[in-house]
Amino acid sequence: MICALASAVCFGTATVLQAAATRAAEPSTGTGAGSGVDAALLLRAVRQWRYVAGLALDGLGFVFQILALRSVPIYAVGAALAASLAVTAVVAARVLKVRLSGTEWAAVGVVCAGLAMLGLSSGAEGKEAGPASLHWWLLGVAAAVLAAGAVGGRLPDRARALVLGLGAGCGFGVVEVAVRLIDDPFDLTNPALYALLLGGGAAFLLLTSALSRGSVTTATAGMVIGETIGPALVGVAWLGDRTRDGLGWLTVTGFAVAVAGALALARFGEAPEPEAEPALQDAQDARDR
Repeated sequence: MICALASAVCFGTATVLQAAATRAAEPSTGTGAGSGVDAALLLRAVRQWRYVAGLALDGLGFVFQILALRSVPIYAVGAALAASLAVTAVVAARVLKVRLSGTEWAAVGVVCAGLAMLGLSSGAEGKEAGPASLHWWLLGVAAAVLAAGAVGGRLPDRARALVLGLGAGCGFGVVEVAVRLIDDPFDLTNPALYALLLGGGAAFLLLTSALSRGSVTTATAGMVIGETIGPALVGVAWLGDRTRDGLGWLTVTGFAVAVAGALALARFGEAPEPEAEPALQDAQDARDR
């Protein structure tokens, strides 16, 4: 559980850096600009040090995530990853000078309370391998995430943000489940290995595009839902994830509380608008007067 929380700290801090860097990248005007899978945007973003620093934190967070998934149930890790939004909110408040309202500070506390419930009630990870077809289903979902990004990028703003966010969340969810299905990372015959690579890559592209266009609050909320609920159900139904004896009710409550608190903080997936230049701001003030 400590590894899961460390992963949330890394991902939450990376979000602040990447969101600011992505918003600063010039929007593409060429082919593919309207698509949710905008590889050119990613190439522009990686030229900025904040995005590179965020990538380094993402890599470290992924290592912690793998360690956590090998020790505790997927539902506990998923809730901790959703709680990275609480980390994002606190980091944004300190680093980017974003003000948190009393309600938002309360939401941070709610997330922490939910994680505490999960820490007390979750059992060890399940030892079941699940049906053989699960590996192929994961690969199919990963491919569907990539297709959803290409289609969703052409939808109206509100629908686009929701589709891109849900797609990114499902892609990250594929990664969570695939980690449990990979015993040998060098076994090239395991479809779960390709599902991990395709799902993670597609999710990253969709999330990058969501951070630059549309309602990022909606996209982030969709991502939280996509990366928590589906993988948790797969873990319980097919991989043998269980709770401590007699504490199933506390696990369900903690999971719901942590995710609800994260959704309340979804706006912190979005970088604040850059401040106007002083001369432009003075002109704007003069016009307002």
